Amino acid sequence: MTSDESAGAKTESKPRPKVLGIFVIFIITAIAGSIVVYSLSGWNAPAAAKNLKNPFPASAAALETASTDYAARCQNCHGPNGDGRGERAERLSIAPADFRDAHAMRLRTDGELFWIITEGHKPMPAFRGTMTDEQRWHLVDFVRQFAVPGNHN
Repeated sequence: MTSDESAGAKTESKPRPKVLGIFVIFIITAIAGSIVVYSLSGWNAPAAAKNLKNPFPASAAALETASTDYAARCQNCHGPNGDGRGERAERLSIAPADFRDAHAMRLRTDGELFWIITEGHKPMPAFRGTMTDEQRWHLVDFVRQFAVPGNHN
């Protein structure tokens, strides 16, 4: 084999790393896209949940208890005034909801909010096993208050 043939053989093998690099970039992009699709899906409550009505009337005592539950379970991500800017918010893969957004809150039924709190969706935990139905329904009433003008801290 002459030195020209050796050089030609080396040149022919160089395109392989480019193909491998493109393949790796494709795989990374596909995985990232799957993560985004997964993270955006799952927040849609089933129709039966959308139609649920809150069986517990809101009262000052219930909202006070819900305030304590919110501070303990939700405030680190959703913030003390419900703006989605809690101390942990920046470290999450999905930005927490801004409960002050009246338009967005009007688009969700009480049943949907209850379902979201109950079932959770990464990075938000499910509260089915850690809160009673009544606590979760009162939390729905509590977070709705953030969208009312003048109720911000």
